[in-house]
Amino acid sequence: MPPAHLTQVGSEGPTAPHERPWLFGLLIAPVAVISNGVLGGALAYLLRTQGVNPAREGSIVALLTLPPTIYFLWSPVTDFWIRRRTWLMVAAAAGAVAMLAAFRQSNMASSGAVEFIFLSACFGQLIVAGCGGMMGTLQSEASRRRAGSFYQGGSLAFGALAVFVLVLLAHRLRLDALGWIAAAMIALPALAALAEPDERAVESRGASETLARIWREFKDTFLRWQAIPYTLTITFPMGSGALIGLLPGLAADYRVSGQQVAWINGLGGALLMAAGALSASLISIRVRAPVAYLLVCLTNALTIAVLWLGPQRPMVYIAGVVLYLFTIGAAYALFTAVVLEFLGSSGKSGSSRYAIINSLGNLPVAYMSFLDGRGYALWGPRGEPAADAVLSVLGGTLLLSYFVLSRRNSPTMKSDPVLP
Repeated sequence: MPPAHLTQVGSEGPTAPHERPWLFGLLIAPVAVISNGVLGGALAYLLRTQGVNPAREGSIVALLTLPPTIYFLWSPVTDFWIRRRTWLMVAAAAGAVAMLAAFRQSNMASSGAVEFIFLSACFGQLIVAGCGGMMGTLQSEASRRRAGSFYQGGSLAFGALAVFVLVLLAHRLRLDALGWIAAAMIALPALAALAEPDERAVESRGASETLARIWREFKDTFLRWQAIPYTLTITFPMGSGALIGLLPGLAADYRVSGQQVAWINGLGGALLMAAGALSASLISIRVRAPVAYLLVCLTNALTIAVLWLGPQRPMVYIAGVVLYLFTIGAAYALFTAVVLEFLGSSGKSGSSRYAIINSLGNLPVAYMSFLDGRGYALWGPRGEPAADAVLSVLGGTLLLSYFVLSRRNSPTMKSDPVLP
């Protein structure tokens, strides 16, 4: 799949002694607190407690979700000047300071608070890019798979923990004190980067040679025929997780109580997804990442069918959501494995290429949220899970057929022509 000079990595042996894939569960924690913790839950709660209009609240949250979509614009800096692990610690510290400044404003809906949170989110995305570049340096396929599982599991778990802590303490502490707690949860986990083995520096003899190398790496990753099925795998509807934000809205149609919704779709659901992400590391590395990912996505689509075809009763909703969240967590971990296989070796531009590939994964979340909503509008409560399940099965089956039937050797052993 990836080119020959980039793919002298990913051996199928056990984790190399010097590689510590479990560290990525901690390294991703700062951005998990920012994106999944503050932006994904605590901020909306804090805004409501301050009497902010729901329409204004929605506009603020929508604006603050922009950095994960466009972070490839500034993420290339993590490939230059200092090591990626140093960038990660610097970005976490800067993100923590910006978040603290936001919480020191009189109102979380003020322009100053929103600007500081936006800045914190931008710094947070440097952590994502840095982690991607660092995962790309892992030599064994086992390490890459485990890193993807810990990366996604840590993101989900720390995000849920941040929501729980900040919401729990919101009525007990002043806003500025709450800011210190948020800042600590952002900055402290990044110190785990000190335990990450030193990266081997990519040597170059000047700016022209560096630019030539970067162009070669980009060309070898993206301008290849095999980039097409990888890109489709990342942008097709299966495994998007779009229903995560829509499932609470379906609860009333299944007569589920608010307390049950708060648990299943809140902290309990996040822990279920984290457990699913960690379970993905149990899948044999003999099963190629795209094949494993698509199989899990098809399994996830079957869990959605429980809500589509089952009776509209509370236990059906609970069973369907539990199965859905666990399998979508596994799909997220294997999505990272697909991204890393597409990426190949990090080289000089690993963080930049990872950011571009990973950003593409946000597209299906956006369009599937719209299509699932249209399913509800056209066919009622069953239409929402039906639209997601049908589109996921169609896309997943098509791509799985390609990867299974294509007569290819291991991606670490074969390259294909560069597109003209």
